[in-house]
Formats: sequence, C-alpha cells, structure tokens
Amino acid sequence: MSTPNRIVSIYTEDTPNPQAIKLVLNRMLFPQSSADFTSLEEAEEVSPLATKLFKEYDFVSNVFIMNNFVTVTKKVDTAWYELLTELREFIKSYVAEGHPIIDTDAYAKRVAENPSSANPNAVQEDDEEVVKKIKEMLTKYVQPAVEGDGGSVVFRSFNEGIVRLGMQGACSGCPSSSFTLKQGIEGLLKRMIPEVESVEAEAM
Repeated sequence: MSTPNRIVSIYTEDTPNPQAIKLVLNRMLFPQSSADFTSLEEAEEVSPLATKLFKEYDFVSNVFIMNNFVTVTKKVDTAWYELLTELREFIKSYVAEGHPIIDTDAYAKRVAENPSSANPNAVQEDDEEVVKKIKEMLTKYVQPAVEGDGGSVVFRSFNEGIVRLGMQGACSGCPSSSFTLKQGIEGLLKRMIPEVESVEAEAM
C-alpha cells in the first residue's frame, strides 16, 4: 500500500551520454547501493519503479537507480525535449505517492544468489590481494566521479593482467566512456597497481 510522503522535488542533469538523463530527487531512493536494469524482464522482480518506467514509456532502454537519483537511458530515435517533462513528472509523482522503488526481499534474494551483485566493488574475503587493490581504487577514485555523471563503473574480473569492468547507467553506451576507460581508469590503475596491464569494458 502506498502512502503519501513529504513534498518531493526533482531536477535533471545532463550526462556525458546524450541518450541518458540523470533525475535527482530530494530524498534517498536506494541508499548506499545501486541497481541497473537493461530490460523489463530484469526489472520486474526487483524494482517496481523501473518496471513502471519500462511499461509506461517505450523509449526507455535502461534504468539505473542509485542513492537519490535515477538515470534513464532512451532509445536513439527519440529526442529528450519531447519526453523529459512527462518523465520528470511521472517519477516525481511516483515517489511523492510513496510507491516502492526497490523490492527489498527480491533484491536480497538476488544478492544471496550472487553476493557481489549488491556492490561489485566491495572487497570480499576471498579476493586476491591485487583484486582488493583494484576494488579499493575504483571505490575511492573512480566511483565518485562517474556517480556524478549518473552512472557507475563496477569490477567484473581480473585475469592475466586484464581488468574487466561493467559500465552502468549513463556510462553504458556513452560515446566518451572508451576515452574515460583507457585514458582515465586504465592509466590510474596501471600507475598504482603494477600487475594491471590493460582495462577493458565487459561486453554487454
């Protein structure tokens, strides 16, 4: 059952990805965590908000929820000026009416099946020492910057000198993400961690 909440304000921020817009609210939606949905099927069991966005708007191709913002990525053949007002008002009303953002039980089940899905950059007890260093660098230096752009960069694997990262939210499909990955993140990790030879984006 939804319950009305305090007045909700919302504003938008452009991102480096022209297909993605960041919608920032004055309340926390998913504190200290994030969830990335690339399809209705991914969203249906976990996020009522993302599910509604996919169902209500056929231009939506990705929904990323983190802290106090939602990043919505649209399909290429649409323009934001035709969509943004309605999208902004929908999210504002949805949150103000107290509808659920994330189904915490379903999310907990997903995390139980794959503990690293809650926060792929969190250090695990069985991580190799080099993996711990990589995750610490991502958390301390990379994540704050990309979060400001409406996205996330998450650790996927490290093997034979190659770090593979997942690009979420506005970072996924962003024209400048390759430059950021190679010139920014790869340069940082190679300087700080000798074992790192290359950084690659995980194939979607």
